[in-house]
Amino acid sequence: MQLYRGRLIDHIQLVVRDLKASRRFYGAVFEVLGIPIGGEAEHFFWADELFVSSADSRAALGALTGRHHLAFQTKDRAMVDAFYTAGLAAGGKDNGAPGERPYHPGYYACFLLDPDGNNIEAVFHGEAKRSAPAVEISF
Repeated sequence: MQLYRGRLIDHIQLVVRDLKASRRFYGAVFEVLGIPIGGEAEHFFWADELFVSSADSRAALGALTGRHHLAFQTKDRAMVDAFYTAGLAAGGKDNGAPGERPYHPGYYACFLLDPDGNNIEAVFHGEAKRSAPAVEISF
């Protein structure tokens, strides 16, 4: 088994009202990002470090997680635009069309609300040099 880690967050779980609606939304935006759905079971699915489950899953204990803001890195501005289009077509709601933001020079992002109202962002930070694309952990 191999894992790839590159940032602070190891993983996150969202507990959602409608698992099928969330699967449709995240499947569409992750396809744009080139991130495959890692697997699915009766009450959950996952992609990379994001786990999405229904309230019926053992880990959820019957409670929804509430509203969160998640931001996914993209390779370029075109990927931000495609993420926005795919997310809208898959049931997301506009929460900020693609465009430059004042956070730092070159910050280009869009924001969508997923089916549970989570604020989902796609961001391109502009041209930059990474020290490494990710960290590989092998077991």
